[in-house]
Amino acid sequence: MTVIDSHLHVWDLDRADYPWLGPHLAPIDVSLGLDDVRADLRFTGVDGVVLVQAADNAEDTATMFAVADAAAEVVGVVAWAPLDDPEVTAQRIAELRADPRFVGIRVLIHDMADRDWIVRPQQDASLECLAANHVPFDYVTADPLALRHVPTICERHPDLPVVIDHLGKPPVGGSPEQVRSWRDLLARAAESPTVYAKVSGLYPPGDANAWSVEDLRPIVDAALELFGADRLMLGSDWPVSILAGGYRRVWSELNRIVGDLPTAQREAILGGTATAFYGLGRDE
Repeated sequence: MTVIDSHLHVWDLDRADYPWLGPHLAPIDVSLGLDDVRADLRFTGVDGVVLVQAADNAEDTATMFAVADAAAEVVGVVAWAPLDDPEVTAQRIAELRADPRFVGIRVLIHDMADRDWIVRPQQDASLECLAANHVPFDYVTADPLALRHVPTICERHPDLPVVIDHLGKPPVGGSPEQVRSWRDLLARAAESPTVYAKVSGLYPPGDANAWSVEDLRPIVDAALELFGADRLMLGSDWPVSILAGGYRRVWSELNRIVGDLPTAQREAILGGTATAFYGLGRDE
């Protein structure tokens, strides 16, 4: 079995701008690369990683590919493209597809002031370009309410592969009503067979380190019920996971939750789903 971390970031503050970072995130407000996490990957038995964009600029994408050039562990790169400019997006996709490590596009829509930005008409042409080129779209949310847009995206672009990052930010440690609302929104998103999800970034609000396996288990169980293992993939969300106790704690505890699953389901979540969804290891 090949174990894939489907959601890992790197950033270089000297090469790219990351507006969301700052002193309030002091432990990760520094340049962090694969060398800083390689020992943890080996310790936890991770064979490969998918690097995921962390800033809406071309410099961040270039940084990820530079890291990939020097690291055999990198099996995929989820890059950035300006979805509000369909001509540039089409050009970027054409350029990026020349590199077999390019596996998807993401935009930090959860940082947009306009919470409905992704379903505005000006983004439709770019999303359709992704769909026509079979380029997956990583959908990131700030809170569960943003999941309401996923069915709309799927209706407009039925051939677009979508993966919901961090299970749509469930209310870890929240009230039953909050969990129920998140589950209902995720269930509607899961109705489309082109929608997948990442078991990653599952932190409680306020204190990202204030969680336990028992807090996460019902969240993961609900995702398994809605998607099945063949549409779920595991991700560390490192370096953000440093705020939640570090790579080894996060990855190991998530593994405890899926460890009791039947072998085929466990292997799907730990690598098979990511490999199939992103087309990892394809020859082009």
